[in-house]
Amino acid sequence: MNVTIKPSFLHGDVVVPPSKSLSHRAIIAAALAEGESKISNVLFSKDIKATIGAMRACGADIKEFDDYLIIKGSKVKRAEKLIDANESGSTIRFMIPIALVNNEPIKFVGHNHLVKRPLDTFLEIFDKQGIKYERGEDYLPLTVNGGLKPGRFDVRGDISSQFITGLLYALPLLDGDSHIHITTEMESKGYIDLTIDMLKMFGIEIENKNYQDYIIKGNQSFKPHDYVIEGDYSQSAFFLEADALGADINLLAMEENSHQGDKKIIQDVKDLGADVTFSNGVLKAKCDKLHGAVIDFAQSPDLGPALTVLAALAEGKSEFINASRLRIKECDRITCVKDELNKLGADITELPDGMIINGVEKLHGGVVDSHNDHRLAMAFAMATLKMDGDLTILNAGSVSKSFPHFFKVFESLGGKVTYED
Repeated sequence: MNVTIKPSFLHGDVVVPPSKSLSHRAIIAAALAEGESKISNVLFSKDIKATIGAMRACGADIKEFDDYLIIKGSKVKRAEKLIDANESGSTIRFMIPIALVNNEPIKFVGHNHLVKRPLDTFLEIFDKQGIKYERGEDYLPLTVNGGLKPGRFDVRGDISSQFITGLLYALPLLDGDSHIHITTEMESKGYIDLTIDMLKMFGIEIENKNYQDYIIKGNQSFKPHDYVIEGDYSQSAFFLEADALGADINLLAMEENSHQGDKKIIQDVKDLGADVTFSNGVLKAKCDKLHGAVIDFAQSPDLGPALTVLAALAEGKSEFINASRLRIKECDRITCVKDELNKLGADITELPDGMIINGVEKLHGGVVDSHNDHRLAMAFAMATLKMDGDLTILNAGSVSKSFPHFFKVFESLGGKVTYED
């Protein structure tokens, strides 16, 4: 699906979608628990459906309702020999170690860019533990024949916290104690905090020694727990982006004391010159004039597209640093965002691990490609607030990955959208 958007003023209330990060974690924990759990405020995006399917393949009984799940879980009992992660990086990296709690052959598949997203951390573990595997020309499909064994795991902390989360879910279920040692600086610490918090709610204890060592007792059991998923700060980024560009949007359903790492968006938007307030459960931003800033992405790579648009429209120069992991998302979010926004009159220079952005007053209308990346599509849509012509976004249907009704919400705020199949 392609869309064409006419520049318009956006205003109104938005119920921010539930956190995708917390949704993955809660569904997996409930599906590993002996007993019944209710997971509420669920948005059935493609990524979340992939995780639901993966846990069913591992033996969980999951019933879907309008916005909640009833999950009767169990320790990993292989119901199927195939796990399809679709395009979800979280699903594939969480599920590989979890599925290997069971010592039976299993095949993992994915689609589009996911087949190329690195899995070297797990392949190195397989080699060290003597686990047999076969992979395709890319990383997926991946067939594994063997079970994960307890022990010491040396893992880099500067590639993706998803590998560590997957291990933190799996290792407590093994029949011996384990130790994860982080061999580099730990990035995305907020995501590890979310994981450990969720595990604790479902009865699993992890000892975190300053984000460098994790001590995991074996023979633990997940306990059932009812959980309501809070609003997603990575999705709030696009509406805060809009507010900072002149919209008047109130963001509802956000948790002010959230541990989500992407809550950093509040400080990032402030650094670019906006005033951000959180009052009576309503989050919003206002801005008279944006200015350049230095923004560090070591802990929050998913905020890149929204913040690139803001910096492109801020007065002066911005520098994005420690952003190399933006390159290994649904697309290369440094090259692709730079190329597409520069078509519209932005002034962005690409660096190996970041960008230099010289702000302009307005962007021009034109045609951009989302590169099948949901976050690019949403960020570009909000950029129309500061455009002098219509914007066509190719492959805008990519929003279904995390926010299927994004353009309906956009229209409810006054956005003018024309759809083309």
